Amino acid sequence: MTASLTHPAALTEWSVETRRGDAAFAGLAADWDALHARCAGASPFQAYAWLHSWWRSYGRPGGLRVFLIRHAGTLVAAAAFEVRHQVLHPIGGALADFTDVLLDDEVAAPAAQVLATALIRDRGWHTADFGEARPGAVTASLLAPAWPGRVHETPGSLCLELAAGPFDDLVRDLPSHSRKTVRRRLNQLKKAAPAVTEVEADAAGPAIAALLRLHERQWEGRGGNPAHRTPAFAEHLTRSVGAMIKSGQASLLEYRFDGELLASSLLLIGNDLVGGYFFGVDPALRGKVDVTTMLLADALPLAHRLGLPTMSMLRGDEAHKSTWRPVVVPNRRLLFVRPGSVAGTLYARGVLALRRLIAEAKTRTPWVKRLRDRLRWRSPKRVLPMRAQSGAAEPVVPAQREPRVLPIRAQSKGEGER
Repeated sequence: MTASLTHPAALTEWSVETRRGDAAFAGLAADWDALHARCAGASPFQAYAWLHSWWRSYGRPGGLRVFLIRHAGTLVAAAAFEVRHQVLHPIGGALADFTDVLLDDEVAAPAAQVLATALIRDRGWHTADFGEARPGAVTASLLAPAWPGRVHETPGSLCLELAAGPFDDLVRDLPSHSRKTVRRRLNQLKKAAPAVTEVEADAAGPAIAALLRLHERQWEGRGGNPAHRTPAFAEHLTRSVGAMIKSGQASLLEYRFDGELLASSLLLIGNDLVGGYFFGVDPALRGKVDVTTMLLADALPLAHRLGLPTMSMLRGDEAHKSTWRPVVVPNRRLLFVRPGSVAGTLYARGVLALRRLIAEAKTRTPWVKRLRDRLRWRSPKRVLPMRAQSGAAEPVVPAQREPRVLPIRAQSKGEGER
């Protein structure tokens, strides 16, 4: 605590609320989103609709803990965790590319101190484990300096980013051989002439169902991530995306070729980036257009039009992304240990030791990584279509007005791709 916060007159302006139980998010939407808008580095994975929906689909009963800090009655700090084995894990789990807390920019430093004190005063945990903290994240830049205990860090995932701008600018700056390849792909796309539409919030449910069907077709017989085929994932996206579109925190694009929906892309929008989160492509599109180029040519100008500096490809350094010469931005895993906690110290040491072993294994025995990847992405048992998995009837698309056609690639002379 700083001197200004230890003075009784100053403390009366601050209030701390710790909510427990499965209904801890209730009634927070308006205040949470208002705070999200006042936190410059807030990602879409800290949006209320995303967090609340994730908890409803994946949360373990009794494990939710929400910390709320108010100054003069206004919410200025918020953090939501799931408690597992006495460890605080930020809500979002493996579905979140970034983990963080929210702080109001106007009072960020003192709010971080009050939040740190609130966390320590709460019982029943020994470590707060932020698995994917971005460079400049609130946890690293503000909460860590305010923390009176030890903060350990180790490498997290790699994210690839591009500076937002017209797609033509990106293509122009590519090396000669890459530029020729991309322009050839753009010519293919121009001939295919897809109609690109942006899904309205009230049509998000059927559009998400279509996206998931496309994604399943895309990976049929080729493995993929089994988590994307679960009812929980379908429910989470169906529940969250409509609200996020309505609040400007997501954009769902559909690509029709000769009137047939063959591709769909979900973009999540934070306060400083647009992130390419999830897409589905019909195998019929293979060989006709380059899908990465198609999607990127819409995502990059979207970030530019919104005035955001970055288009993020989010986690993963897959080879097909390297064509665009993205900047590699490493996340960090931050471990906040409760002061004086032996269990927390042991937990942190275990995490750091395991990370060192994995790094050494990747260097000395690269076959271990290949085996891990093969096991992680091996084709699962036959999975029923998403509609049958959930036991719910496929949503019927209501009669709607003509879908709004986006002039997304109008800024790019060569038409586009992701």
